[in-house]
Amino acid sequence: MRHLRLVPDHTNIDFFAIARVTFGGSMLLVVISIIAPFIWGLNFGIDFLGGTTIRTEAVQPVDVGAYRKALAPLKLGDVVINQVFDPGFSATQNVASIRVSAVKGHESIPQGELKSIEAALKAVDPSIKFTSVNSVGPKVSGELMKKAVLAITGAIFAVMAYIWLRFEWQFALGAAVATIHDVALTVGIFVALQIKFDLSIIAALLTIVGYSLNDTVVVFDRARENLIKYKKMPLRDVLNLSANETLSRTLMTSGSTLIPLIALLILGGDVIRGFVFAITWGVITGTYSSIYVAKNIVLMLGVKRDWGRKDDSTAGTQFGGKAKAKG
Repeated sequence: MRHLRLVPDHTNIDFFAIARVTFGGSMLLVVISIIAPFIWGLNFGIDFLGGTTIRTEAVQPVDVGAYRKALAPLKLGDVVINQVFDPGFSATQNVASIRVSAVKGHESIPQGELKSIEAALKAVDPSIKFTSVNSVGPKVSGELMKKAVLAITGAIFAVMAYIWLRFEWQFALGAAVATIHDVALTVGIFVALQIKFDLSIIAALLTIVGYSLNDTVVVFDRARENLIKYKKMPLRDVLNLSANETLSRTLMTSGSTLIPLIALLILGGDVIRGFVFAITWGVITGTYSSIYVAKNIVLMLGVKRDWGRKDDSTAGTQFGGKAKAKG
């Protein structure tokens, strides 16, 4: 019984043939993506701008669409409405969370505006009552942003440490550059398209870090095996061989991941669309970087050819054609 393969068994694609375009273009896009937020700015959501969260409770079922339509004439700016589920709620306890962005110059929405929101919602459902009103100021939002940056940075360093311990420092650096590439390009497209950037996107970025690492490790693991197996083969050819041997698995994993993500992107609704878009884009860039970015770094740095040798005086600097180990 033959297994499904997306590429032929003996595929021999030279992934370094147009490295100036693939790798060079990627590095240029990374630089632009890092600079872009400082020039054009991110379209921050309530989590980072500050605002007010209103918790409502009603007898009738929550109708998010009706709530949003009722609040639209008030021109409140950024409004996020979610239904809250809890096993402890009774059948007549229907709870919703409404987040409204802060008004410029205020840490919370004015009392008069709060009453307008309540009146608009009562027109939809007279049983609605506000059980809590909480505000988050810009100072707290700034702290959230700092913690988000630290979380992503910490994840990337953890990735480097893991790869370094499992392989060599050249692989660790290649994996780190690939991960930074994926995160930076995701932030860059959010700047370009001005998609709302909130805490859910930070969660998506951390997910992308994990996915990028998984894809890169598969290629690196095969490369390590082939470096030991083909001691006299030039490093470039070994890395190409490894990428070709894992290409079917890479495309199968990415394709099967993208199918539900695209379905959620189309049918999931506005609430999760930004989060799903970030992960979808991250899967695409993660697949690309594992083939065209990570191993380019390894090729430039060179690697040790025989992990069984105790003499590693040339480790980290020895390229394929100059290997001293005998095949």
